[in-house]
Amino acid sequence: MSASTSGGGPLSPQAAAALQEGIGLVFGRWTALQMAVENEWGGRDSRAKADQLAASIFSWFANSNGPFYYDDLEPMMFDSISESLNADFEDGSVGEVAEQLLIMHEECVQNNFSSIEKLRNTRPQGNAVALSRQIANEDDNDSSDDDDEQSMGRDEAARSEDMAVDEPKPSKPTPDADGWTTVPSRRGRGKN
Repeated sequence: MSASTSGGGPLSPQAAAALQEGIGLVFGRWTALQMAVENEWGGRDSRAKADQLAASIFSWFANSNGPFYYDDLEPMMFDSISESLNADFEDGSVGEVAEQLLIMHEECVQNNFSSIEKLRNTRPQGNAVALSRQIANEDDNDSSDDDDEQSMGRDEAARSEDMAVDEPKPSKPTPDADGWTTVPSRRGRGKN
């Protein structure tokens, strides 16, 4: 990705406004950033720090002549997040967002606002953090929409049932010579 560039050229007032909106839309959907803000990793003013990052990136695009390189934007974003929000996003999202912003800028230079329009029209229901938590809770409860994960869960359940059938179950925990009772693990309880 080191060769990813976004061409130079001035932004029209309409393109600048669209780019600024697009940056805000991307940041609003960026789960890692929203988690850092919601959990105040950068302190009580974490929201303001995230907004400042968005403003700085917009300024970088609007006030520079370019060309704009991924290898400049991604480390700038990573450093800013690390310093202002005390966070190191190691999920690859900084690079993904940087690439998305470069593409968005290039489109705006060409007065193409399709990706911003698409973001505008596909607003997530709720915020990114709530959706992330909802997905995590669904995964914990084995109620995933992914057929592969469901079948894998069924296979694991079948294996644990097989193992439960093969292993003799003690009828009741009995104290040892010292009076201590060994309690069986919770795993496998209630799977008859």
